[in-house]
Amino acid sequence: MRKAFDHVLWGDPVSAASLPRAEAVVDLAAVRHNVRLLASRAAASGSETMVVVKADAYGHGAVPVARAALDAGATWLGVASLDEALALREAGITSRLLSWLDTPDVDFTAAVRSDIDVSVSSAGELTRVADAAGEIGRRARIHLKIDTGLSRNGCPAERWPGLVKAASAEENVEVVGLWSHLACADEPGHPSIDTQARRFAAAYDVAREAGLSPLRHLANSAATLTRPDLHFDLVRPGIAVYGLNPVPQQEEDLRPAMTFRSSVVLTKRVSAGESVSYGHTWTAARDTTLALVPVGYADGVPRTLSGRMSVWLGGVRRPVAGRVCMDQLVVDCGDDEPELGAEVVLFGTGEGGMPTATEWADTIGTIDYEIVTGMYRPRVRRRYVGVDSV
Repeated sequence: MRKAFDHVLWGDPVSAASLPRAEAVVDLAAVRHNVRLLASRAAASGSETMVVVKADAYGHGAVPVARAALDAGATWLGVASLDEALALREAGITSRLLSWLDTPDVDFTAAVRSDIDVSVSSAGELTRVADAAGEIGRRARIHLKIDTGLSRNGCPAERWPGLVKAASAEENVEVVGLWSHLACADEPGHPSIDTQARRFAAAYDVAREAGLSPLRHLANSAATLTRPDLHFDLVRPGIAVYGLNPVPQQEEDLRPAMTFRSSVVLTKRVSAGESVSYGHTWTAARDTTLALVPVGYADGVPRTLSGRMSVWLGGVRRPVAGRVCMDQLVVDCGDDEPELGAEVVLFGTGEGGMPTATEWADTIGTIDYEIVTGMYRPRVRRRYVGVDSV
């Protein structure tokens, strides 16, 4: 497939001279590699794999990532909203698909018509889903969610028997799954993991006593990698699909799928003592060459990286001088003068020492999920490589 639309391009790499002001390059071969690794872990436990493509696949593009994931062995997809699920169906994706978080006014008839599984955490949600199914004369497929300790979505333990009883008696729904979400799986050995596992087992016992036989899913990326005993029937990797390791102390052959890059649009020589950018927080200690790069915090570069980041330019790291602005940043190139249009990698795979999304996150005290998800912006063109059969 080779086509361009909006800010998305398919096909071979473009030359540096034709670089846009901001581009997120997504390597679908890396996505397939990561999914194969994760799916093999699941298969060793007798489990299937649900790849999470919510938030436009963590900023990587839900439809192409979904196709790559299914090509690599995933059998399920997971999203946070019905709109996200319907967009996948409209793109022709027919795999099993779970949507788990919507507002009370959502129209569940669209989910039932499109064969989309939905999560239910309360009696009110159960009623809304069942009424929608009854309206069109089809049974809804639901996954009952138990809150085992994350204290976000999910049914509280004291209400769980009532929800299970109501769901098992409801003619318009089929209880397909039982699930929950781990709070601290990225900290192997954290006592909450086993506590949540025990609570999940107790919730499953209640469901079985009510005559239900739902598939169970609890493991996120971190638990998929570190807790095979929690794989159950289905695992739900998210961030690891995109090559970012949720358990940094564990070596894994995950390949980062996104590279964020721009280009040099101007160079200038400045004398020692000249300052750069707002607030003059950086002053040249020597005569130096500056390169202007047309990306800033409007394009996903956190302003809090000012004075703390470098870029990959001309095969080496070079420091960013002064504050990151809304639309631009300045790179200190010393006595080198890069050509106009020269590629600037802001983060990528880490190969050769280039910066990574994880490095950005560690520097400013956040998580790499936020960095890559933040790349889905109007001025950032997305381009796919490693397309193969997708």
